[in-house]
Amino acid sequence: MNFPNNLKYSKTHEWILKQDDNIALVGITDYAQHELGDIVFVEFEPAGENKSKGDTICNLESVKAVASVYMPVSGKIKEINPKLLEDEDFALVNNSPYENGWLIQIVMSNSDELSELMDSTTYQQFVEEAK
Repeated sequence: MNFPNNLKYSKTHEWILKQDDNIALVGITDYAQHELGDIVFVEFEPAGENKSKGDTICNLESVKAVASVYMPVSGKIKEINPKLLEDEDFALVNNSPYENGWLIQIVMSNSDELSELMDSTTYQQFVEEAK
């Protein structure tokens, strides 16, 4: 499993990468995509929506199950990954969960919520304890 050090992680297996100012990318972790299996469809909430921490941002349909993905922090959905939305290349979520398979870009309304998330070491321990 891969746990990049530059990300923050939620207990529901989302990652967030703060970019410029209050802009961040959100996706699911390598552990989450592995547990779900091959992603065959993603149903997104519309861009432009304001969401609170813990709100659903999309549903992932895999060969095993359907799983919800949640906002790790509060904010507005700025963009949906165009490769997933337009190209429907959902395998990117499995093959490149931290690079090309990101799900949404958000404008964070409260970047202080980042401090409530786990760093890579803590998340790795969290995953090991869950097994």
